Amino acid sequence: MGLLGVAYEVMSAAVDERQVTHPNPAVNVVKTAQLKALTIAAQLQGQPDNAHKVIITADTTVALDGQMLGKPSDAADARQMLQSLRNRRHEVHTGVVLLALATGQEVCGVNTAVVTMRNYTDAEIEAYIASGDPLDKAGAYAIQHPVFRPVAQLNGCFTGVMGLSVCHLLQLLPQLGVSGPAELTAVRHAHQQYPCPLYDKIVGKRP
Repeated sequence: MGLLGVAYEVMSAAVDERQVTHPNPAVNVVKTAQLKALTIAAQLQGQPDNAHKVIITADTTVALDGQMLGKPSDAADARQMLQSLRNRRHEVHTGVVLLALATGQEVCGVNTAVVTMRNYTDAEIEAYIASGDPLDKAGAYAIQHPVFRPVAQLNGCFTGVMGLSVCHLLQLLPQLGVSGPAELTAVRHAHQQYPCPLYDKIVGKRP
């Protein structure tokens, strides 16, 4: 959200994601994001200045051979995930939900990227686990980690793999009558290493 240069507030949605059990990863993340949006809406109910607020929620999962890899339960689980992903291709699905508080209008979508991991070593896995970073990440990794840098190739949106596709968000906002920011330089910089077709599509439409 900081890349967009707009005012925002972060709230935690205390939901049990395990209650969403849809077997399709791309559907599962949207339903989980919807659950988060409804939970936040209930928390904001009755507060002042809700007329212009839009709730934005997201949920991400890694899918390897159709199996969803969520956040690891512990270091051993993270190790198993990273070993199974090593030198292989998988999909990252991020569901995004926008909910206008004033009207209850909801728009949603899913961003899917195809990610190929590099052939990192066991020693690199152990050092990364020791950092604590993978324990709250779907699939036990962060594409943006400056040291581990696990991704060899990305076909899709970099910020989507991070957990919220800024480019997809910019496509959804107009459906609620909200204009995205005109200045996207910061977003472009985020995609310098991994080109994003969504970003190119958005910029191509602008004068």
